[in-house]
Formats: sequence, C-alpha cells, structure tokens
Amino acid sequence: MFWFQSWTLQLAKYSSRPLQRLLCEAVRNLPVLTLFTKKPCPLCDEAKAVLEPYKHKFILQEVDITLPDQMAWYERYKNDIPVFHLNGHFLMKHRVDIEKLEKQLLNIELQVGGKR
Repeated sequence: MFWFQSWTLQLAKYSSRPLQRLLCEAVRNLPVLTLFTKKPCPLCDEAKAVLEPYKHKFILQEVDITLPDQMAWYERYKNDIPVFHLNGHFLMKHRVDIEKLEKQLLNIELQVGGKR
C-alpha cells in the first residue's frame, strides 16, 4: 500500500500540469445544475441529498434568492423553491425528478460527444 501511495505522489508531482489541464477540461465540460434556494429550505436540503449520487455528473451551483443581487430570481421563484436549471434552462421545481435529470444529462453528453 505504501509503495502505491508513494508512486501516486511521485506521478502527481511530475505530471501535475497535464493532470491539472485534464481536470480543468473535464470540469469545463460538465453541465451546470443551478439550485435556486433560500434559508431555511428543508425541500432544498432533501433535494441535495437525492442528488448526492449524481454529483460527479454536473457542477452544482447554488443561488440564494434572498440576496440583494438576486431579487429578480426571488420575485420569480419565492414560492417555488427548490427550482433547478440545467445549463441555464429550467429543468424542474419542488422535488428532484431523477428520470428527467438523467435524460437531460444524457442529452447534453451526447451533444458534447458529437462536437468532439
């Protein structure tokens, strides 16, 4: 085990630039799932727990609609949170619809794969 850890550290030490570049490219290609929320929001906490197994498939961006610079979102979603957008487009509200999320993530993956 120690040998493997040592070897991994050496590999990371000497190849950090290419690895860092690969990680940045991977993150750049991940879709952004935006969660419109406010505090407290038990449904938002529940939704994040449901999303936990899928967190490697997207970047989760939380927007607190009660902040002064988010008033437009507050007016729009104050009675509907949690609300989710995927890559800037409305996806779902109130509860996580896993089937819908998986379908949209697959569509995005196929679109990105087709552009390579």
